[in-house]
Amino acid sequence: MATKKAAGSAKNLRDSNPKYRGVKLFGGQVAKAGNVIIRQKGDKYKAGKNVYITNDFTVHAKIDGKVSFRKKKVERFDGKKYLKTFVDIVEN
Repeated sequence: MATKKAAGSAKNLRDSNPKYRGVKLFGGQVAKAGNVIIRQKGDKYKAGKNVYITNDFTVHAKIDGKVSFRKKKVERFDGKKYLKTFVDIVEN
């Protein structure tokens, strides 16, 4: 039986912190100006009316209102069309 632990046994005990991404306000919920609607990596959700996206692709509300989602066909650079989800804020 070994009297010491094997070399390198404590090398892979590190882990990164969670990023808490995802949809924070769903369709029909009320958002105030500046509220975070979605935290995402890349632009899975596009900015629609009364919404803006920051450098880390977080979607924020520009004005007070209700959150709504819609799908729209978008054409890519190679001519291929695909559905993309847009986030809008509708005024009350």
